[in-house]
Amino acid sequence: MDTLLFSFAPEIMWAQVLLLIFGIVVVLKSADWLTNGAVGLATKLGISQIVIGLTIVAIGTSMPEFFVSIVSAIKGTPDLAVGNIVGSNIFNVLLIVGVAATVAPIAIQRATVRRDIPIAIVASIMLTFMMLDDNISRIDALILFAAFIAFIWITLRNSKNDANEKDASTEKVIPTWKSVLFIIFGLVGLVLGSNIFVDNASSLAHGWGISDAVIGLTIVAGGTSLPELATSAVAARKGDSGIAIGNVLGSNVFNILMILGLTGIISPMHIQNITCIDMAVMVISMVLFWLFSFTKLRVERWEGCVLIACFLGYITWLVSNV
Repeated sequence: MDTLLFSFAPEIMWAQVLLLIFGIVVVLKSADWLTNGAVGLATKLGISQIVIGLTIVAIGTSMPEFFVSIVSAIKGTPDLAVGNIVGSNIFNVLLIVGVAATVAPIAIQRATVRRDIPIAIVASIMLTFMMLDDNISRIDALILFAAFIAFIWITLRNSKNDANEKDASTEKVIPTWKSVLFIIFGLVGLVLGSNIFVDNASSLAHGWGISDAVIGLTIVAGGTSLPELATSAVAARKGDSGIAIGNVLGSNVFNILMILGLTGIISPMHIQNITCIDMAVMVISMVLFWLFSFTKLRVERWEGCVLIACFLGYITWLVSNV
């Protein structure tokens, strides 16, 4: 199974630094392509940006978490699989929404506040209750996967209604074939670029004597969420708030219901090192995001700063307790 984990990191340190920078550039450019393609496709099909963000963009940017968790399940390391998902979801809400809001205040649709954010909160609570016995059984996993199918059905069923709510951005006229190519190349670039970033950042950290625990809590968790961060920040800068928020919410729901659902079906998991505090932070971060969105149907810059401060506080607590 080790052959599945190809490394993009060379032995020479200066080459690792160059590839680290290259990985970041690839991720940012790919996020730009993905955003343009998704917005163009949404406009052509008459589907709202939030639906595209919740489905195509969210699933695509969650591919790093998907590969890490599936391989972890096959190799019998369930803590890595679940820790990757919980950490990524916290990263998505606190840091990604925080950064996107500081780039430009994010407008939130009423349907998102009423339906999409509560669904993400319910998914987080479901996982928390399932982990009270430190196990995710195949029955638990089947429930999660069935909930994911229901989520997709609800999202698609309401897509036309959501389209009636005008998105904040100016409509972009892009040919359908070009939009599809943008999405494909964007997704491939995001997965490739994030892998190059994680491999070389990890190698540099090892070379500087940083422990595996700290690397896992920071570089790997952040690296697998780098596509979401880049996509949401670029979308926010372009004024495509539906893509930015839909990407985060869809990724969080996809991470829990789809990825852990499939992972648990492949291999039931006994969890040892994911604490109640980690799960509580994941749920509370979603509730905080919902409260910020509920007030004025937008996340202001100062609220983004609060989310970032909460993330930094959580990371500081993690590192101090390694």
